[in-house]
Amino acid sequence: MSSLQVRLSSSAPDSLWGSKAPVSFDKQTATIHLSGADKDQTRSIRKAARVLDGMGIEQVQLAGTWSLDQQWAFAGSFTTAKKQNHIQWAEDANQDKLAKMYQALLFTRNLVNRTPEDIYPQSLASEVVNWLSELAPGHISAKTLVGEELKEAGWTGIYNVGRGSERPPVLLELDYNPTGQADEPVAAALVGKGITFDSGGYSIKVSEGMLTMKCDMGGAATVSGALGLAILQGLNKRVKLFLCCAENLISGHAYKLGDILTYKNGLTVEIVNTDAEGRLVLADGLLAAGETGAPLTINAATLTGAAVMALGGEYHALFGLDKDTQVRMQQFAEQEMEPVWPLPLDVWHQEMCPSPYADTANSRPMKGGGAGGASNAAGFLSRFVANGGKGWVHMDLAGAFNNTATSTMPAGATGMGIRTIARALLDA
Repeated sequence: MSSLQVRLSSSAPDSLWGSKAPVSFDKQTATIHLSGADKDQTRSIRKAARVLDGMGIEQVQLAGTWSLDQQWAFAGSFTTAKKQNHIQWAEDANQDKLAKMYQALLFTRNLVNRTPEDIYPQSLASEVVNWLSELAPGHISAKTLVGEELKEAGWTGIYNVGRGSERPPVLLELDYNPTGQADEPVAAALVGKGITFDSGGYSIKVSEGMLTMKCDMGGAATVSGALGLAILQGLNKRVKLFLCCAENLISGHAYKLGDILTYKNGLTVEIVNTDAEGRLVLADGLLAAGETGAPLTINAATLTGAAVMALGGEYHALFGLDKDTQVRMQQFAEQEMEPVWPLPLDVWHQEMCPSPYADTANSRPMKGGGAGGASNAAGFLSRFVANGGKGWVHMDLAGAFNNTATSTMPAGATGMGIRTIARALLDA
């Protein structure tokens, strides 16, 4: 199959195509017409890529002068769940970098897009271990706690959220240690929400709200894809990855509203909403991350609808008690062309889910957790981080998944966030 050449131009399209046409054509060449600032140009490229995909174009060759970020923008928007590896990069020094970035993007997207019948807690953990082991043979070790082992070890959040399913919950602890030294300090810890399907439990979702819930392990996929990208980019520091994996289903053995969980740090949590399960499993992961002594901890999760309501689907929400670390992460995101936006988080947000029976509830007993739901969820998580939150950032992945294609992105997982987190690991 022949490839369509795609070029960039700062000139306006011929009047034949209309003065505002994002793309024009000449034989076997498509020209994307750019104007405005760099960010506007990137958006124009994404829109043009969606136009080309919508026309049924299968193969493209990026020709002429493209920056790395311009090529990346085109690739992310032209690539779909059904059409991958159909792009030839421009002939410049960025080809190797782009190939590595694209590999990590496809791993992340494909993991999220697969069905919940294929990706369940144990298979999610296995897929991540296998891929990272291929990237860094000899430098990866991993252990899993499964099912009743979680209860015995005290990982109450993951155990209780996942105990209603016939497929047991899993905590994966993966250690990337390129030094080979057992006493090498851990430079960073990553924690990912790995809810492979979320029915809402007894706080059951409506059907249309449940349709996309294969994506609720997007946090686990994002931190895993980011670690893989950092490894491909030469990461030489020790990093530990914790994936908190469970299916949130209804059964006679499922956890219930009114239950009280006691975490390893002694904190008691009343369950007022079984659909606020992500924070329950992440609490275990954050406690485990704190045990590593890592000066940097990043957790990622498709955690709240409130973040989507606040920011839409093109930004991730960013939280931190340590404002210096939060600002640094925002700078990394800007440099990597991945939009994030800080939302409020203070220590007093820990008080926003009160309980008369336990130290805290896992939410507020109202739709969406009430006003400020994303910040309240972040406040809940902050109860479980080490050192008063120093060096910790929480990413609520509002832009992780699109159920239908948009003007700039295809349907399915976006993979947005892997570049930012990889950059943070390389800088740690």
